[in-house]
Amino acid sequence: MKNKLKLGQAAGVVAFAIIIGAASMNVHGAADTSKAKTKDINTVNAGVALDVNEMSNEAFSLTAGVTAKLAYAYSDISVSQNDTDVVTASAESAPADTAEADTAQEQIQTAAQLCGYTNLAMSAISSGNLNIRSEASTDSEVVGILTNHNACEIIEDAGDWFKVTSGKVTGYVNKEYLVTGDEANAIAEQELSTVATVNTETLNVRSEKSTDASILSQVGNSEAFTVNSVADGWVEINVDDSVGYISQDYVTLSKALPTAKTIEQVKYGDGVSDVRSSAVSYALQFVGNRYVWGGTSLTNGVDCSGFTMQIMAKYGISLPHSSKAQPSYGTKISASDAQPGDLFFYGSGKSISHVAMYIGNGQIVHASNKRDGIKVSNAFYRTPICVVRYF
Repeated sequence: MKNKLKLGQAAGVVAFAIIIGAASMNVHGAADTSKAKTKDINTVNAGVALDVNEMSNEAFSLTAGVTAKLAYAYSDISVSQNDTDVVTASAESAPADTAEADTAQEQIQTAAQLCGYTNLAMSAISSGNLNIRSEASTDSEVVGILTNHNACEIIEDAGDWFKVTSGKVTGYVNKEYLVTGDEANAIAEQELSTVATVNTETLNVRSEKSTDASILSQVGNSEAFTVNSVADGWVEINVDDSVGYISQDYVTLSKALPTAKTIEQVKYGDGVSDVRSSAVSYALQFVGNRYVWGGTSLTNGVDCSGFTMQIMAKYGISLPHSSKAQPSYGTKISASDAQPGDLFFYGSGKSISHVAMYIGNGQIVHASNKRDGIKVSNAFYRTPICVVRYF
């Protein structure tokens, strides 16, 4: 009588041991490590260890006490035992599951390869920002900033400097503050995240994974968000101080590393006062610092209203530590009339729950959330409830 045990399909190379009973016949003292390649049934006596690799359409009869170490590639493996204590292990080749094979391939790629980098460098600074300059000189113009553990592609070795591109910024960075090779790859593995990029004009952010759930806010085309999780056709993201859900049908998911921020937004046109320019430049110094609920320290941790309160205080404007209360201390204007230094207020319906400073060219700087800290975003990444002028 035969009792069959199906061990399932091995995706990749599966190694396992079959151990049966006590040695009862023709015991040999040495292990047979030969690679049998015949299609005949091969008999192996008790006590023999057999190492069989990458077998296809082959079978082995193993007497009691035999230990067989079998490695099969993409095969169905079955084991049976009959009344004479003979165990037969056999396999037939089976095609690999394409999805599983793709996943396995992705797992062996480095973070740099997954994100399209061929010559990766990562910023390594203890605090503050790292300047990207227009030329390989500390006297040249600052065209962008990196915070700690931001990724960039090295495109030229310029002595003590690397010419790099990171996000939308291209320029020169002092080599002293960048790491490359294995060290950069190790940091990148820790910083790798999944990003959802909106691919429709306006997308609702829901409070739950349902189109019947309340709308927390709306996000705009091309805005990118770090993904918390994906389930049931919904993507969980952080939108400022809240967790919300967006439909997977209207986003593109990809792997990404954090990159530089452009400071083109600080290059203003005519009509922007010196105090507005100064306020924005001051606010941008703190990009990359921590978000702390209830915090008021621009360096050690601050929340959204604490951030705007402290920035405005430097220019003699006193605001309460409350995003809901701050609008009443200024003059409401149209978003289309906004100038650098004006404040944008966001929330759900008419209830304000978040505030940011406009820095020009459709951009804001704000203390966003615990994950992202103080960051630069598109001013219309969600629909503002109101815009208020103080200067």
